[in-house]
Amino acid sequence: MNGLKNGAALVGEINETTVPHGQMGLWWLGQHSFIVKVGKSVVYVDPYLSASEHRLVPPFLRPEEITNADVICGTHDHGDHIDRPVWPGLAKASPQAVFVVPELLRERLAGELALPLQRFRGVDDELPLELPGLRISAVPAAHEFLDRDAASGRYPYLGYIFEGNGCTLYHSGDTCLYEGMRAKLRRFKLDAMLLPINGRDAKRYAANIIGNMTYQEAADLAGDLRPGVVIPTHYDMFASNPGDPAAFCEYVHVKHGGLKTHICKHNELYMVVRAGR
Repeated sequence: MNGLKNGAALVGEINETTVPHGQMGLWWLGQHSFIVKVGKSVVYVDPYLSASEHRLVPPFLRPEEITNADVICGTHDHGDHIDRPVWPGLAKASPQAVFVVPELLRERLAGELALPLQRFRGVDDELPLELPGLRISAVPAAHEFLDRDAASGRYPYLGYIFEGNGCTLYHSGDTCLYEGMRAKLRRFKLDAMLLPINGRDAKRYAANIIGNMTYQEAADLAGDLRPGVVIPTHYDMFASNPGDPAAFCEYVHVKHGGLKTHICKHNELYMVVRAGR
């Protein structure tokens, strides 16, 4: 990990990065944690910053260092996605930021975290969010099941579609494939897809490690939808829940020739470019 920008240096790089129209800036913090710069807006998606002896990748930022967040998104209420201990610190360090969460969880999270409800925005299937220069749409996620609240019909697990600056990016959250998923995603012309590849099995499920797509399933989903680039995620953080990005990329290249892949390096800027440019 030596030589990586982190802390104030990383925040400074994000602030100084100019993102031309038709592009998005992307930094990967490990697991499913990404920073996305859309025009001048800075979005933190599933920022997992809590220290833990189980982490294989250390936190690169402290909550108090994140002074540049305009939007902080949590895809679902698991600790490595909505990192509850750090959200109050994020709220203090970035007083301008709004927190985007599944509508089903919005009021509960605000109350349990003792944060003002007006700082939270809820999204759900067919309930998008319009922010200055950014539209966030929600796609239900099946982690491992397509759970849905019986009373409200809302979903506890989501993926997010980010549209802005002439570019569109899909962060799937934690999900397996389910009937109707492809149809929901085909409504968008995706320039990039961020997909988990750690898979699932009985041993992990019995240990309460809830699974995701296998790398083959993720590759085939991307192969069907043909985004500008597909990026594997959620494979590096825990020894008990790994994935193989090289195998994913090889499978894509063999089975879905011509589809671009990219393996992110921690904290390094990657520019997503609108497909066809």
